Amino acid sequence: MGLVTYEQELSSSIPPAKLFKAFVHDGDHLIPKAFPQAFKSIQNIHGDGGVGTIKLITFGEGSQFKSVKHRVDEIDEANHVYKYSIIEGDVLGDDLESISYVVKFEASADGGSVSKTVSHYHTKHDAHGITEEKIKEGKEKAKAIFKAVEAHLHAHPHDC
Repeated sequence: MGLVTYEQELSSSIPPAKLFKAFVHDGDHLIPKAFPQAFKSIQNIHGDGGVGTIKLITFGEGSQFKSVKHRVDEIDEANHVYKYSIIEGDVLGDDLESISYVVKFEASADGGSVSKTVSHYHTKHDAHGITEEKIKEGKEKAKAIFKAVEAHLHAHPHDC
């Protein structure tokens, strides 16, 4: 098994506590509302939203993928850290065993925040198809989701 790791930082004018709440606690409802073309639904299929919860994420009609199962690995309220893993679904393809993420929302000097994400792609074998181009595509998709949620929060400031 191999491992491919990459990092991404995104800035926002929204404070870390509000972004953390939006993505971690309200994400099941807010993300499909903010980005309906990408996400049809997010639902708990096991657990109550805490550590160990398994979520079924169903992608929108235009997506090349149907769905994934997402496991909540850690929720650190005090430090605004969320760890989760993609454990099943067509997004893993033939090359990936799983994908794990560590997302941390930190305060920025301007009153907003910086979202720092570390992604670990756990490959089934060393000769995998995880290229720089695929990593770039993944970063762009993550940025699009982040910016859609940010825009939704600006347009609907009382949602979180």
